[in-house]
Amino acid sequence: MNMPLKHQRIGVVVIGQSPRPTVAAEIAAVLSPGIQIELRGALDGMSRAEIDAIPPMDGYDTLFTLLPNGDGVTISKKEVERRASQQITRFKHEGVGVTLMACTGKFPNLAADGLVILPSAVLHNLVEAVLPKGRLGVFSPLPEQTALIDKKWQREGVEVVGITLRPGSSEAAVDEAACTMADLEPDLVVMDCISYTSANKARVRKAYPGPVILGIAAAARIVEELVS
Repeated sequence: MNMPLKHQRIGVVVIGQSPRPTVAAEIAAVLSPGIQIELRGALDGMSRAEIDAIPPMDGYDTLFTLLPNGDGVTISKKEVERRASQQITRFKHEGVGVTLMACTGKFPNLAADGLVILPSAVLHNLVEAVLPKGRLGVFSPLPEQTALIDKKWQREGVEVVGITLRPGSSEAAVDEAACTMADLEPDLVVMDCISYTSANKARVRKAYPGPVILGIAAAARIVEELVS
């Protein structure tokens, strides 16, 4: 019988700061009992002024995250990549077998050290597998990201429609976005941000009867497969 990797410990790197109890809880809900989650932030140790001093250069460099106090901030992907690489390396040196990069953005310059799960790759391959052609609906946190969904998700045979839904929004705002998405009649919906929750998905499903993929849950299921 194969033994679980590194005593059932997994690393999680959020693109903002720790603690992020909601993120940890969403991941834990998917994992088997007894798997220890060690969560750190790419921006841990930075003051709010320092965070505000690393704004995105453009839409391609834009990431959104919730800080531990609930504030939503936009930050530079380039800076996150550099700092997240340090946290991933730290996990590897501490003997953590699998690390989850808790963001659905693409990180081409991430210096991954060890076994690192990138939710963007998980989601893209999953969507390609279950939706070879049709209409894909995508929820994104920011208008800048929604404007670029064709660049991120478009492929032959697939039409992409996008709705902006800021994580942490009220139930009424989620319901409104869900109804707007349902009116677009997609064949599959992706909630393309780690900060979306299972509660958000449940509200979307009230308006939209089709399949919905929650980014954080999909990535956590891959982690479960690797460590259980």
